[in-house]
Amino acid sequence: MSNALQKTETFGVPWESSYGYVQAVKRGETIHLSGQVAHNGTELVAPAPVDDSGQVTDFANTGAQLRQCYANAAELLRRYGASLDDVVEEVIYAVDVDAADAAAGPVRKEAYGRPDPQVASTMIGTPRLAFRELLVEVRFTARV
Repeated sequence: MSNALQKTETFGVPWESSYGYVQAVKRGETIHLSGQVAHNGTELVAPAPVDDSGQVTDFANTGAQLRQCYANAAELLRRYGASLDDVVEEVIYAVDVDAADAAAGPVRKEAYGRPDPQVASTMIGTPRLAFRELLVEVRFTARV
């Protein structure tokens, strides 16, 4: 497929260029979002407290971070004329699966605007994410 049929989106944050990626790629009818984390511009939203060794000491901000992940995804999808209604698959990466599982139901239902989100969903535990203060990251695939 030629690049003429591909459209990308970024947030213009420094880690896009330092790591070398875009936030979203649309090819044909499919939109692939990179893992969305809890940031607004370059500021982390509801960062988790960490100790001197960089270990998270409290997972209470998991829901707030998850909410921001969905807000960022919705913004990227909007740029393509799409919405969370077009999401067919999501993968949630969580530093603490129990905290993420407790937060995910209510946050996901709110984000998708229905009690039974019509999306394939997987949750994976991970020892850490790109920034030590992050508790969750969500990757999305949408079809339009």
